[in-house]
Amino acid sequence: MLLVDDQPLLLQGFAMILSTEDDIQVVGQVTDGAQAVEAVPKLTPDVVLMDVQMPVLDGIEATRQIASASTDVKIIILTTFDRDDYLFDALTAGASGFLLKNADADDIVDAIRTVAQGHALLAPEVTRRVIGAMTAGGSGSATVSGRSSTTAPGPVSPSAALSDGRGAPAPPAADRTAEPLPQLTSREREVLVLVAKGLSNAEIAQQVFVSEATIKTHVSNILAKLGVRDRVQAVVSAYDSGLVRPA
Repeated sequence: MLLVDDQPLLLQGFAMILSTEDDIQVVGQVTDGAQAVEAVPKLTPDVVLMDVQMPVLDGIEATRQIASASTDVKIIILTTFDRDDYLFDALTAGASGFLLKNADADDIVDAIRTVAQGHALLAPEVTRRVIGAMTAGGSGSATVSGRSSTTAPGPVSPSAALSDGRGAPAPPAADRTAEPLPQLTSREREVLVLVAKGLSNAEIAQQVFVSEATIKTHVSNILAKLGVRDRVQAVVSAYDSGLVRPA
């Protein structure tokens, strides 16, 4: 994995924690986003641990460039939670999840293993912050994995703000009353709502009375139909479309 942070002490700390794990190898440490963009194709890490606020190139833009060039590498954004206001932008740039800088060593290791296995890291408390930023209109135009999100009924999201009279013309009335994410089946929409609540596949299976394997199939179909690469991006689509509304 690749560590990216402009604070040498943090880099050393993360490297020390990870060096004790037999299944995790740190292949590089860099101190800004530009170095990260250059290092990824050379070092080919499976996972990148990326700070947000860095000189030369910030973590969000670095994430966007890395994700657009490779669908294989997974990026975990490092956040201080009470200071960073870029979580939604990081998700739409292609991040696979978030990790608090003050997380316990075990949580750091678990997070890396989770995303390395192709799963998203979506902590409920971070999700609430992302949703708050979306519904407050705090981000720019929303895109998911480099493509524009579909605007549908629901709270005013970043993309919706560009199509409701404050930017481009509003969509036709028929579009505004359409079913959110119509490409999904009713069962897939139900599963996506539960994913957005932070439930695991096993928890969803228990709630809707089907097998975990069936839920995995539904999630795979959801990702394919939405054109997104993981559960995090699917949740962004769910909120941005209006399928899921903030509590």
